[in-house]
Amino acid sequence: MEREKNPVKRFFKILGPGLISGASDDDPSGIGTYAAAGASLGFATLWTALFTFPLQAAVQYICAKIGMVSGKGIAGIVRQHYSRKLLYPVVFGLVTANVVNAGVDIGAIAAAINIVVPISIPLLIIPIAGLILLVQIFGSYRLISSVFKWLTLALFAYIAAAFFARPDLQAVLRGTFIPTIRLDKSFLATLVALLGTTISPYLFFWQAEQEVEEEIGMGRKRLWQRVGATDKELKYVAWDVNIGMFLSNVVMYFIILTSAATLFLSGKTHIGTAAEAAQALRPLAGNASGFLLAMGLMGSGILAVPVLTSSAAYAVSETFGWTHGLDEKLRHAQKFYLAIIAATLVGMLVNFVGINPIDALFWTAVINGMVAPPLLVVIMLISNDRKVMGERVNGRWINILGWATTLVMAAAAIALIVTSL
Repeated sequence: MEREKNPVKRFFKILGPGLISGASDDDPSGIGTYAAAGASLGFATLWTALFTFPLQAAVQYICAKIGMVSGKGIAGIVRQHYSRKLLYPVVFGLVTANVVNAGVDIGAIAAAINIVVPISIPLLIIPIAGLILLVQIFGSYRLISSVFKWLTLALFAYIAAAFFARPDLQAVLRGTFIPTIRLDKSFLATLVALLGTTISPYLFFWQAEQEVEEEIGMGRKRLWQRVGATDKELKYVAWDVNIGMFLSNVVMYFIILTSAATLFLSGKTHIGTAAEAAQALRPLAGNASGFLLAMGLMGSGILAVPVLTSSAAYAVSETFGWTHGLDEKLRHAQKFYLAIIAATLVGMLVNFVGINPIDALFWTAVINGMVAPPLLVVIMLISNDRKVMGERVNGRWINILGWATTLVMAAAAIALIVTSL
């Protein structure tokens, strides 16, 4: 990277796991949650996009640093340095949230295809899951990520659509810079969902594992070769993470804004189908709005499902000491790939229990919001443990942001539980 003279080429070489994390963070669950927030609450939750950016960037940087410095994923570190009584609940919580999320995202891909081609959604579930599994096991995630990340650019149509919808500028500014917080159940559920789908548990594990995979790709196949990180390497990963999270939050902001300016103001405060969610893009795309949303949902879903199932398989594999890695051949990492298959198939069954697809996207985000706080506590303990991190323990400001994120997520989850009871 340092040898590259062209600054533009050097910039794109910096982008890696952080950018993919940001793109997969705007998965169908995120898109559905942001659209539902805008449709049901108008501009009242716009401020969350500004609020979550520094928190999300700090957490993802901490996770990246853990992977780079230790040369291991988070589950592997917990297995080596902490009690199994901590390890098993952490991995169980992650796997549960990921499996449900992956299944719901598969359903959203089917709903997106249904917008364009009128094939029954249940008939599409099994072929989609099978295709994703085939590519994951026998192909290359790097290949599919390089292809399908371009489809996620369709989500930037929400930015243009926001201007075509001509929202009330004063209301937008008020919603952006003056936080609205209500203590009723529906608002708190939406807030927990927004936090859970933005600061997502699966991204914590994925980020750390992908930094390890990047180093293995550089030829650092043995643990002792991967341990430690230079100042320059940490600077590059900070840029990668910050850019990825910034783009993720820009998309979040404009999906809420566009949905508020179109659906909420027209009185459509509950979204029941993907086709209804697509109506937010009508001021920009007219009859092509469904096609645009379909491209965004398919691109983000096909990016996100392998991230969800793989991060679950990474955690399980590290827990039991199995050989793992997306660059490993099937014959060398059979249990790792079996874990991916199991996560995908179990998740797929979520689509056959009669839950409305858009509602399922929203409540998956709520589940993530409930699972995230205990996982964040573990991550913060690891990142401040000198046995693991050596001299690369967190500095003051990263610690403040990391613990603040943990407290905010926990407070929102507890408030929702209290109001529900």
